[in-house]
Amino acid sequence: MAGTRPIPKQLWKAAALSGMASYLDAGLIVSISVNLAIYRDSYDMGVWMAGAISAIVTGCIAVGSLVGGRLADLFGRRRVYNWDIFCFALGAIVITLAPDDITLLAGVLVAGLAAGADLPTSLAVVSDAAPSWARGRLVAFTQVMWMLGIAVAILLGFVLSTTGMTGARLITGQLAVAALVTWAFRSRLKLPGHHDASGTDREAAAPEGISLRNVWTRAALLPMTATFVFYVTWGLGANTFGQFGTYLLVTVSDASQSLATGINLAFIPIGVLLTFAFVRVADSPWRDRLFLLAAVVQILAFAIASLTAGALAGMLVFFVLYQLSNPFAGEANYKVWSQLTLPADTRGTTQGLTYALSRGVFAVAAFFTPALADHSPAVLLWSITACMTAAAFAGVFITRVLVPRSPGAVPDSADLRVPSP
Repeated sequence: MAGTRPIPKQLWKAAALSGMASYLDAGLIVSISVNLAIYRDSYDMGVWMAGAISAIVTGCIAVGSLVGGRLADLFGRRRVYNWDIFCFALGAIVITLAPDDITLLAGVLVAGLAAGADLPTSLAVVSDAAPSWARGRLVAFTQVMWMLGIAVAILLGFVLSTTGMTGARLITGQLAVAALVTWAFRSRLKLPGHHDASGTDREAAAPEGISLRNVWTRAALLPMTATFVFYVTWGLGANTFGQFGTYLLVTVSDASQSLATGINLAFIPIGVLLTFAFVRVADSPWRDRLFLLAAVVQILAFAIASLTAGALAGMLVFFVLYQLSNPFAGEANYKVWSQLTLPADTRGTTQGLTYALSRGVFAVAAFFTPALADHSPAVLLWSITACMTAAAFAGVFITRVLVPRSPGAVPDSADLRVPSP
């Protein structure tokens, strides 16, 4: 079976370096969230500035995804791949050393734009280099890095919770160090078929200067629309609980702050382990079979939370079911399906567009979430349940219609560069 073939170490290295985009994306969002109260007190920050910084993180990632994906297809994915991570490091350094809130805001702008630009670009780079029989596992591995980004930021926030600005600087400082190390390794990364006699990197599958006309074809629009519908509907639920999970447990479920934080921390190792499990099946038929089961369980989880109107007992059952199903019916699926179904020459532009539009929707939804939760927790939860149901239908269409006819179903140029064992 294709999913059982061993993958060359060089490609796993490329997947890890590309996955750092997800690590830094998640780490930046969670770090700002963890440090926001400290920034507010240390910089004597007003409520509007605090809100602006939180909104700008998501907004900049959305804009960066849109612009970065297009730049990668225009000027070369490896070129953008190397420099956007360097720009992220500069932004993270500014955040870490910021003496006031205006400087902090500038650092957030730079880091957010660079993080967004790196998301579609890095996925396209590893997808270009991967043979079709390994593409699912390599792309899915970036989701493991995303989970680790969350875990490290939350763990550091917990350990350094009493150290004030010193701890806040350490939390964002590790992102700057990680970005610089990644930039150094990416600069020297050689992939099969990516270098000529002079040692200059070339693009694997996408020539530079791709016309926008290539995006508005049926071959690109249909998978782009389907993956967008899946990601935006699934993400409305996932993003709501990612940003407001603790808030909802405290304000709706009447849990203590320590219990709410403990519940979120307890499920992080489960999420990481199950994401590794998804990587194992990402190139096999079990990927899409498990999606169907996990999607049903995920809908059931949100339905239970809705039926109990957010009561603590119902929310505990929700968290168990959601964490068990989410790795097999979530963002990892979106990443793999996008690389399998989108045309190779426009992967950067098209996935950048779906990322950007989705993150923009998430940012708007986040603005209204606290008010809706205060007005009616049941309405909020049932709305999310409806979104998850729509995501399941979109996923079924992708697995039953688009994946079987995708270019990844036949050998591609990467297969010729990487011999199978």
